[in-house]
Amino acid sequence: MPLANHGRYPFNGIDSREAPDWPGGKRLAVYIALNLEVFAFGEGMGAELAPGPAAGGPQPDVLNYAWKDYGNRVGVWRMLDMFYDLELPVSVLANSEVYAECPGLMEAFRARGDEVVGHGRTNAERQGTLPEAEERALIRETTEVIAAAEGRRPSGWLGPWISESRTTPDLLEEEGYGYLLDWCHDDQPTWMATRSGGRILSVPYPQELNDIPAIVARKVEGREFAEMIVDGFDEQLEQSRRQPLIFGLALHPYIVGQPHRLRPLREALRHIAEHRDEIWLCHTGEIAEAFAAV
Repeated sequence: MPLANHGRYPFNGIDSREAPDWPGGKRLAVYIALNLEVFAFGEGMGAELAPGPAAGGPQPDVLNYAWKDYGNRVGVWRMLDMFYDLELPVSVLANSEVYAECPGLMEAFRARGDEVVGHGRTNAERQGTLPEAEERALIRETTEVIAAAEGRRPSGWLGPWISESRTTPDLLEEEGYGYLLDWCHDDQPTWMATRSGGRILSVPYPQELNDIPAIVARKVEGREFAEMIVDGFDEQLEQSRRQPLIFGLALHPYIVGQPHRLRPLREALRHIAEHRDEIWLCHTGEIAEAFAAV
């Protein structure tokens, strides 16, 4: 009996396909995904279910809620200084409620010209558990809030908690999205079929070089995480001599914005920045545009 299959894309091993170089003849596209998230206080998918520094207690779980709030109040601003100093572009994966809950935060990244990617309303909910009409409404509401604030609608999407229903790619394509980031199955973009007969592009999003799985789940600390970043980057830079690849890095200010983790992270990002002549430093939307163009 065959395994159940998502039907979105066929198997295609990386050595059996051809892919174009990135702009400027570069072979390694490098992006930094910065997750800007907010959580409801005392309800929803908050501190007691989200990764936290301690086991969640009864609501209101002040310890874990405040830990995440630190990221938006302090950690992200230190990271912003770092991005300026190292001249690194950032793809901002934003909950739409960040605009209301954290005045001035999204404006700071808008001033840099960074891309904004849709990331649901808040991280107090999963979209994949919603009925289709409610999931569509969540996508539409998020899109409208970001478009009103930024003057343009987002072209990319990452579900809160990387949560998808069986129809999420269909809904995103129907709502005008060009790419999604939920899948980590490749080092190159993949076209995914949708029920309309159209398609949406999957841009790989890291689940290894991602501070939540590494630091919170696997208990790797900041300096080892920084070593992972450098090792992963160096290895992919070497692999990219064979074929164009994507190196992605997923960061959350409440984790790596902590001072003891920020210092080794800065060293790792400086290592990447020192190779800027060999790589394409870009936003995720630029990767999607470049790949779709050819």
